[in-house]
Amino acid sequence: MYERSIMTDSIYHVLFLCTGNSARSIMAESILNHLGQGKFKAYSAGSQPKGAVHPCALAVLSDHHYDTTALRSKSWDEFTRPEAPRLDLTITLCDDAAREACPIMPGQPVSAHWGFPDPAAAGGTPAEQKQAFVNTLQALTRRIATLVEHHSPDRHALKQYLQATEEKE
Repeated sequence: MYERSIMTDSIYHVLFLCTGNSARSIMAESILNHLGQGKFKAYSAGSQPKGAVHPCALAVLSDHHYDTTALRSKSWDEFTRPEAPRLDLTITLCDDAAREACPIMPGQPVSAHWGFPDPAAAGGTPAEQKQAFVNTLQALTRRIATLVEHHSPDRHALKQYLQATEEKE
């Protein structure tokens, strides 16, 4: 299922975490795999996965030309198995997931929290709900583009960068 590899000096394996793994973490996975090609390999998971990707997340990603073919809602338990990819970074995107006790991930990944509102919880008209997903996509894209710009083979430097951005937000 996963390509098992040990990090080279240039590629970081990143796991984005949310409780439901249906919107924010899915979007972040797709964005980082697109913007960070050759530098990052992204995955996503949830503590209580919904079992399906939110249709609006898929629509907005597709509208913005992101690949959605391999996206699926899954448990973070998949990343504790021996065949799972070795992770370098874990980033929680919702406050609920940040407060939960995460399972022990192989490789002792660097952790950070980037809190984003859940677009799936947005009310209003269908157009307003879709706009919430677009807003989340744009905010995630800005944050992830900055992460890609700060890519460094020095794990300590990347950890310092993540901690600095976590404190500012």
